[in-house]
Amino acid sequence: MTFDLVVATVGRTTELKRLFASLEAQTHREFRVLVVDQNADDRIVPFLGPALHLRSPLGLSHARNVALPHITADAVAFPDDDCVYPPDLLERVAALLENLDGVTGREPWWPAGAAMLTRDNLWNRSISFTIFLRRSVVERVGSFDETLGLPSRSGEETDYLIRALDAGARIAYDPTLVIEHPQKPADLSEVGARDGASLGYILRKHRYPRSTVTRMLVRPAGGVLLDPRRARFHLATLRGRLRGYRS
Repeated sequence: MTFDLVVATVGRTTELKRLFASLEAQTHREFRVLVVDQNADDRIVPFLGPALHLRSPLGLSHARNVALPHITADAVAFPDDDCVYPPDLLERVAALLENLDGVTGREPWWPAGAAMLTRDNLWNRSISFTIFLRRSVVERVGSFDETLGLPSRSGEETDYLIRALDAGARIAYDPTLVIEHPQKPADLSEVGARDGASLGYILRKHRYPRSTVTRMLVRPAGGVLLDPRRARFHLATLRGRLRGYRS
C-alpha cells in the first residue's frame, strides 16, 4: 500500500525537520510527502528533498484542497507540521487499511477502547493528524470545507469524516495508534470560543437531531457550574456553540 502525506506548513522549520526525520525512519517505505507551503518566503525549500512542493495562501483547509488534485497513492494522511510519527506507524496503518476505508488514532486523553466511527462517537476519536483514508474515500468526499480550518476556525476534519461516513465509508478508531504532537500553550477561553463555534456550525450543517444538539450544549453549561476553575473556558465554549449553530 502506498501513502500520500499532505503536510500544510507555515512559520516552522525545526518542527518540520523533526517530522521529516520521523518519516525517514518509517519501516514502511511506500510513501510520498506533499508539502503545502504557506510561508511568504523560501525558508523550508533547502531541506524539502524529494517532497512535492506546493504553494498556498493561509488557511488549513485551503492548503489541503490545493494538494488533493495531486493525490495518486492508495491512502492519504494529513500530518501536522509539528507532529512525529512512530517508526512503525505506516506499516501498522497499511495492515489495518487492508479491510477498512479509513482509520483514526488516539490523543492520550481519548477513550482507550477501539470502535467503528459513527456520527455520534467521532467527536473524541478523530483529529486530523491521526486520520488515514483510502484515496477512493477522498475522491468521493471531495474538498475540505474552507469555512473551517485554522487559523480562524477548527473542525475541518470532523466535517470531513462525517461526510465520509455519510458516503458509506467504514472507518475504525484504533487507540493503539498514538502520534506525538506537542500541546501548545493557548488562551483556553479563546480556544473554547473558536472550537465551540466550529462544532455548533457542524451540528447545524449536518442536521444533527435535537437530542445531540442539546447534549452538546448541556455539557459546557454543566462545566460552568461543576468546574469553577475553568468556568470561563466552559462559558466561552457554550457561547461559541450557540453562535456557531445559529450561523
